[in-house]
Amino acid sequence: MKKHIIGTSLACAGLLTATAACSGSDSGSKSDGPVTVTVMTWESAQTNAAIDKALAGFKDDKITVKRVDTPSGGYGDKLASLTQAKKLPDLFWCGNDTEQQYTAQGLTVDWAKRITDGDGDFKAGNFVGSAMENWKTGDGQMGGLPSLMNTYGIWYSVDAFKAAGIPEPKAGWTWDEMYSAASKLANKGGAKYGLVADNLTSADAPFSMSMYSVSAGGAPFTDNVNHPTKAEADDKYVEGVTKLAAAIKSGSVAPPGYDASNVQALFSAGKVPMMVGGQWLAAGFQTDKPKIKYGFAPFPQVNTPTTLYDSVGICTPKYTANEDATYKVLQYLNTKVWDAVLPASPVAPPAYTPAQASYFDALTKAGQTTVVDTVKADLSAEKTVGVRFTTTWASQVADLTTAWYQPILSGKKPISDLQTYVGKINDLIKSAG
Repeated sequence: MKKHIIGTSLACAGLLTATAACSGSDSGSKSDGPVTVTVMTWESAQTNAAIDKALAGFKDDKITVKRVDTPSGGYGDKLASLTQAKKLPDLFWCGNDTEQQYTAQGLTVDWAKRITDGDGDFKAGNFVGSAMENWKTGDGQMGGLPSLMNTYGIWYSVDAFKAAGIPEPKAGWTWDEMYSAASKLANKGGAKYGLVADNLTSADAPFSMSMYSVSAGGAPFTDNVNHPTKAEADDKYVEGVTKLAAAIKSGSVAPPGYDASNVQALFSAGKVPMMVGGQWLAAGFQTDKPKIKYGFAPFPQVNTPTTLYDSVGICTPKYTANEDATYKVLQYLNTKVWDAVLPASPVAPPAYTPAQASYFDALTKAGQTTVVDTVKADLSAEKTVGVRFTTTWASQVADLTTAWYQPILSGKKPISDLQTYVGKINDLIKSAG
């Protein structure tokens, strides 16, 4: 994941969501005196200012909240150094992979019982189900709580579709319709490719293609991104990869290795008619105002609506000085802070569903109706698949993807080599196991 809303790998997945005593007292200990709860985010200065303002509304005479400053772009390094020094803040932004790995190492407080038992409306049943499930470890622990969701789909130029006489994409459109549109849009209006789809061709591509297989009634690429027992490329999965490889060969879809670093600017300038991306781009487009009229559609389907699930959240080290105080602030972050932050920067829907209204209201007021519709469709999709392994050996899978999967998409290796690629991943799973 990129640091869009919310973070990446060790650090995160990307958005919104303070330096006092965060060393060393016993886990869960209580104090009769004032307690300081520290918070660390990976957000921009503007978003942090909004968070600070929102946190000022937290009222508890026995609890003070302070935010720890983090150098811009240096969140991962700071998180690593604080982890090593055992001086992590009481609450820190974390990606799903970080939460899984830290919890497995016994570094985080387990909130599973508290959130399952619930406190009023703040309980597991009021969070997005796929996020809660994916934040559980194999033994049912939850070393953090999801805070914001990443949803994905196809950003498209309304102008380009009209010029080509193609119906705008909408929920229920098919993969074949997407590739057909890409073919008609390629090499038109200054665009080289009809579709730039980094999620379908990068290191995470094998997971994204699970959407085709699962939608068609087949198996996902892996049975579990957190605790996999196998990887698989069944007939439906192979069918999906075959169609993607053919679209790349035809020049309709940008190939693996395409430099997508500037794709958002190219899209805004009308030079990329379709691109895969997340809902977080809406906030930037709202500010930057692209030259084109644009829309956001769900991923295509074969039969059953299927999409990617992904979320980032907030974790707590085991040595937090006061679990009760920390949990109160965690609850405030998930239930109240977004109401103050998201209207000005509608980057992502909260994982806590009662807090989603401010996000959708902000998009609706800004005229971002296709974003509202697509995010809602994604959050209610019948089937979901994970975006990447969260395991400590995930980087080795990325190396295998570079060596095998991407050359298959580029036509440098035969489709039949998918089974060799999958076999090598299964060897990794067994050796890790």
